[in-house]
Amino acid sequence: MKTSRSKASGTADREFVFEFKAGKNICVLRVPLQLPVQLNIRDLHGRLMLLHKIPCYIEDELKAALSAFMEEQSGLDFDREAELALQRLACGAVDVNQLTSAWAASYTQTSLEHARPEEPSWDEDFADVYHELIHSPASDTLLNLEHSYFVSVSELISERDVELSKLQERQAAEMDKVMHELGNTLSDHDVNAVASQHFDAQQVLENRWASELKQVTAIQKQEYQDWVIKLHQDLQKSNNSSQINEEIKVQPGRLAEAADGGCRPFEEQPLLEESFTIHLGAQLKTMHNLRLVRTDVLDFCKHRRHSSSGAKLRRLQTALSLYSSSLCGLVLLVDNRVNSYSGIKRDFATVAKECTDFHFLSLEQQLEEVQQAVLYARVQRCSKQKQPAENQKNGGDDKSKTAERNPSNILPGEFYISRHSNLSEVHVVFHLCVDDNLRSGSITARDPAIMGLRNILKVCCTHDVTTVTVPLLLVHDMSEEMTIPWCLKRAELVFKCVKGFMMEMASWDGGISRTVQFLVPKSISEEMFYQLSNMLPQIFRVSSTLTLTSKH
Repeated sequence: MKTSRSKASGTADREFVFEFKAGKNICVLRVPLQLPVQLNIRDLHGRLMLLHKIPCYIEDELKAALSAFMEEQSGLDFDREAELALQRLACGAVDVNQLTSAWAASYTQTSLEHARPEEPSWDEDFADVYHELIHSPASDTLLNLEHSYFVSVSELISERDVELSKLQERQAAEMDKVMHELGNTLSDHDVNAVASQHFDAQQVLENRWASELKQVTAIQKQEYQDWVIKLHQDLQKSNNSSQINEEIKVQPGRLAEAADGGCRPFEEQPLLEESFTIHLGAQLKTMHNLRLVRTDVLDFCKHRRHSSSGAKLRRLQTALSLYSSSLCGLVLLVDNRVNSYSGIKRDFATVAKECTDFHFLSLEQQLEEVQQAVLYARVQRCSKQKQPAENQKNGGDDKSKTAERNPSNILPGEFYISRHSNLSEVHVVFHLCVDDNLRSGSITARDPAIMGLRNILKVCCTHDVTTVTVPLLLVHDMSEEMTIPWCLKRAELVFKCVKGFMMEMASWDGGISRTVQFLVPKSISEEMFYQLSNMLPQIFRVSSTLTLTSKH
């Protein structure tokens, strides 16, 4: 082993000598080491065994001798440096005051008892205040105030949609006239100019409304948080709490009248649902609840302007468990782009914008943070890739090529999470990336979407999400190729995989009872729904009585 002549400050060469027997011969290993060694002792020991071809039966002796040598030589070096430091201090080469100040600063920075207490965060303080008020007689007032804000934003969105619709109708009529004159008095250049004007006008109108909605929601959030803090302070300071409680009880009625005045109540659509109770586990069994529901995925997120008592109770339950260990999650199937511009992502973003989020960042801000995290993760993953040249020679995977072309995209099976306090029955949304392969019937249990579900369930176990809604068929909309055999095969695969994942939950969270809701699209027929409901207890071996409900 050849050592470099250039040495870093504070390092020294030592020769490690190790004698061992190989048959009748006595062998001597001499290795120059630079102390302090930058490698781990295990790594250094493994390198010595490999480079010098030392017999395996000498491994433990070499390791013990190497550890003793390192400890002894390091101790000698430390003693030598300490003696030199004391000599410099004795001869006055070091300023005593400066040295003591450095020691005191190091001690206070590394000692926990001298650490500064964490400064209270506004978000944490507001969360504590809200959690206390929502579990008090003021809960009705909070919910009705949120509902009144929701109604005002909904009316503003309705006005925006009407104005945009009128503009589009006017532009369509103008374009029809231009197309009739095409070839006579107008050319293709004129048609393109008119289309460009229409696009610019529509963009200006959308930007104006987006700015107005952003301003309104910001004002609502500030007013709501100020009101919550003020109410909590009044409750803490006031001696006559009965008077404040009376005000709290009276105010919800006024808000409800303002929100629902003159309008008929909302009628919920029929909902097919079956509920089951199962016990999973090898020795210590854990009880879980399963539900099979036929509805639209966004129905768990939408608020109703004129909702029934059942919807209000569900909204109350969501608010009560916002800052608790019983969160509700929803799996949303999306494409590989982290945005809200198309498909189900756009519909979800529209629902999220209908009600102001008083606790978390808006969906757009959360998606921006996710995009930054994805870019950072891609850079770290590429830097740690061990054999990029071999991947390029072999052609690599199509998915990796797609990620290289656009590093801000995610791969199938990966997911990102958004937090919400303004959805009807959901606190956490898992945006699971899927591809078009799910529309075929040939997927297996190792498909990225299935493994993504496993990772989502693991996150649920580690982050107190006790209720999670999963699309049973791994699609949100039905198409022609999704026949009855296709649905039964896909449902059987998802049921079996989720059962296996739930069996693993005992090792993830210690066996906590959870609720898993299997969601099927609205377009599924009742006959198909009942076939799926008969399959579920056979796979999960349901031992308890199942309940069939149909809500109207």
